[in-house]
Amino acid sequence: MPMFLKLFLFLLSPFAIGVILGIDRKLTAYLQSRIGPPIFQPFYDLFKLLGKESKTSDYWLSFCAYVYLCGAITCAFLFFLQADLLLIFFVQAVGSIFLVLGAFSVSSPFSQIGGQRELFQIIAYEPLLIAVIVGIYLVTGSFEISSIYKLNYPLLAKLPLLFLILTFALTIKLRKSPFDISASHHAHQEIVRGVFTEYSGSYLAIVELAHWFELVFILGLISLFWANSFFMSTILVFLTYFLEIIVDNITSRLTWRFMLKNAWSVGIILALINLIWLYKG
Repeated sequence: MPMFLKLFLFLLSPFAIGVILGIDRKLTAYLQSRIGPPIFQPFYDLFKLLGKESKTSDYWLSFCAYVYLCGAITCAFLFFLQADLLLIFFVQAVGSIFLVLGAFSVSSPFSQIGGQRELFQIIAYEPLLIAVIVGIYLVTGSFEISSIYKLNYPLLAKLPLLFLILTFALTIKLRKSPFDISASHHAHQEIVRGVFTEYSGSYLAIVELAHWFELVFILGLISLFWANSFFMSTILVFLTYFLEIIVDNITSRLTWRFMLKNAWSVGIILALINLIWLYKG
């Protein structure tokens, strides 16, 4: 793929995520018998926040917001360059940690609790992502994304259980039920916006934009499971995201203990089964 095309897709990716999130809100409203906001509402919200006065209770909070954004953008950019998956993983992990550090830097109890729960989420999904990356390495013999596109068959045929694990991690990363424990767009969240409570104005817009770029990486990782066909990879991404919307609307929010127990038991067991199958096969 030519470099200019990679740069074009990278610049287009946050717009695509904004549209997907808008469709998400519209479908969620439909499932709840509401009209819902317009599809471009995420963009309206983002630009409105950028136009507001920015105030924070701590300078460290604003610094963490910028580091979180830089980490997410770098992660997405490296993905479109088809770089090393391990490098991309560690870059996104650094950004996520700074989001937690920002929440811990203020004295707000809502922010503190949200930061703790965000940390639990990181502990839950990071091992799952590592397992997926290890599985990809066993199939391709390399951590480079470019090696996946050289396969003449979809990764899904070799890593079906690891794909299920990735959807589990996506649910946590999207902050959807039953794992919307650290922050949520829904009104039922009892800790306000949790880890985002102390952010306002352009700083909140920065954090939201960083989340969009994080989704670029996660959804891009899902697309790699059918990388030998652009049409099928697109279908796979949209079907997976649609399933996330359904799960979000038919389940209630559960505790962080339930999340950790299932991520470390069911997730790791499925990963080991798939990895052993690859090793023996």
